[in-house]
Amino acid sequence: MTQSTFALLFAAVAFGAVAFGPVAHAADPQSYRVDIASVGDGNMDSTLKSTSDLLALRSTAPVSPFGLIARARSDVDRLTTTLESFGYYQCSVAIKINGTPLSNPGLADSLAALPKGSDAKVAISFTLGPLYHIGSIDIDGELPEGVRSSLGLTTGAPAVASVVLAGGERLQTTLQERGYAFAKVDPPVAYETANAPTLDLRFQVFVGSKAKIGEVRIEGLQRVHEAFVRARLLLHTGDPYSPSAIEKARHDLLGLGVFGQVSLQIGTALDDSGGVPVTFKVRERARHAITLGAAYSSDLGGSATVTWADRNVSGKADVLTLKASGTELGGSDTTGVGYNTSATYLMQDFGRRDQSLQFAVGALKQSLQAYDQTARTSGVTLSRKISSLWTASVGGTATDEQIVQNAIEYNYTLLAVPFNLAFDSTKLASPLDDPRRGIRASLTLTPTLALGHPNATFIITQLKTSGYFDLDHLLPIDPGRTVLAASALAGVAQGAGDTSLPPDQRFYAGGSGTIRGYAYQSVGPKFPNGPAEHLPTGGTSIEAGSLELRQRFGANFGAAIFVDAGRVSANLRAVPGEAAVTTVPGKGSVGVMAMPEGLRTGVGVGLRYYTPIGPIRLDVAVPVNANASDRQVPGYGSFQVYIGLGQAY
Repeated sequence: MTQSTFALLFAAVAFGAVAFGPVAHAADPQSYRVDIASVGDGNMDSTLKSTSDLLALRSTAPVSPFGLIARARSDVDRLTTTLESFGYYQCSVAIKINGTPLSNPGLADSLAALPKGSDAKVAISFTLGPLYHIGSIDIDGELPEGVRSSLGLTTGAPAVASVVLAGGERLQTTLQERGYAFAKVDPPVAYETANAPTLDLRFQVFVGSKAKIGEVRIEGLQRVHEAFVRARLLLHTGDPYSPSAIEKARHDLLGLGVFGQVSLQIGTALDDSGGVPVTFKVRERARHAITLGAAYSSDLGGSATVTWADRNVSGKADVLTLKASGTELGGSDTTGVGYNTSATYLMQDFGRRDQSLQFAVGALKQSLQAYDQTARTSGVTLSRKISSLWTASVGGTATDEQIVQNAIEYNYTLLAVPFNLAFDSTKLASPLDDPRRGIRASLTLTPTLALGHPNATFIITQLKTSGYFDLDHLLPIDPGRTVLAASALAGVAQGAGDTSLPPDQRFYAGGSGTIRGYAYQSVGPKFPNGPAEHLPTGGTSIEAGSLELRQRFGANFGAAIFVDAGRVSANLRAVPGEAAVTTVPGKGSVGVMAMPEGLRTGVGVGLRYYTPIGPIRLDVAVPVNANASDRQVPGYGSFQVYIGLGQAY
């Protein structure tokens, strides 16, 4: 046994005698409080606090008095390294416990003498010293023209370690993106100058020769056809070597929806073709999936949904989805139980890459205060992804329906050709994910021929948009956890009047999708008399908007405050307070529709619980400026409650 080892054991035994002999009443574990001084920079203060074990482990890992001293000594090294990483290479860290420095040999005795239940007071202070700056920057190795600037470092800039290291990483990435597959940039060697607080940097760079993509292999396929995957693949043998292109191809395969995992294995040497071999290792998702869903709102009541999907019908990532929902299970704005069933078949890469064809059939029943509807639907939609941000689609739909409104039954056959152009810069993997930044927008034009009594031809135009703004740079709150969301909706039906337009094709406002706080479809023109007195008639134009502030707390919880506003008009030139006669050919006059009386506003608060499949949302909203007509709607309430999966928009 060496002398140093023996001395260490002796010290441990001696401490044990002190700890367990004279001070039997000492606290073990020893509770403590930490006061960490500010260095005058918010970013540095935050980093120092997150680095400190004294702070991080105070509540979760109790320690003995001796363990507290050891933890504090460890923090001196950790915090010193942190300050040096910010360019303060002559800094010092001082930690005192109950005013006693860590170097004081009597510290253990003083802690042992503390009465049980007394907190030790830990004080951490810093002496920064001078801020070091970057001196000369040298590179050992020949660089291609135009590459050195990617280093992004300049003489005289603060010598912050993370910035310097990031510069080397940028240089290596730039070289590899230019085809130098095996380029390598070592961490720099720093030399302190004698007469000033500066560091001269020297980077060692190996460039090598340019390379192309070699053999591309795909491993792990089971049911998915390799020919389909290769036709889809964005990476091909002979392409210029580019890490970003390889990653883009990997991410694109994940987007097919049939793979649960796609990993990469990139060769470390050239293959026989003179290129860099790339292997995509895939793991297919389970072919079949069953999902259950439920939602509730005080106006529409509860709903329950079951969905069955075959994610890979024929080996080409084609998807068959069967869905059935029970709707209007209670609720103040419903008059009976409804249902919504559908079957869809989606063919990906139909005719060309990034183009899909979807067939759909469905049946639904709605029993609402505004109208009762029973319908059978069918349709086909051709969609094309124009770019990473833009998608366009065109389709054809047929609907056979029966609607009862104001005690009058309408029978329609609707033939429509919807056109849609959508923009999405939120870059989310799923529509249920929580957007933090970006914009979503869609423009839909739907020319429709309605065969019924009366016949009508009309075009419905809708513009929807929502924006998400991350406020982490404006508020002193954790990054990415405070989001301001805004949405807007504008729609108009042209070519048919407010009476010849089928009731289900008219616009309504109120509810979780437009103006929270007002009952579903309750905002807008209403019947002033007859069997449907005070019930909504629907209109030919709508304007609505919302503003919502979302804040996360901890790992899984969040809250929101919001304001919604909107209005519905019976025609484009509706004047608040005026009225219009409603007549139906062959049925005579059926009542008078009152025009809306301006904008309706609702405000509310919400709670969120974040799960891997999206946030569970609970919103409570109240109407701000409901008038007498609004309060006479059967579904009106002093507040409304909404529970569901995913954000409101």
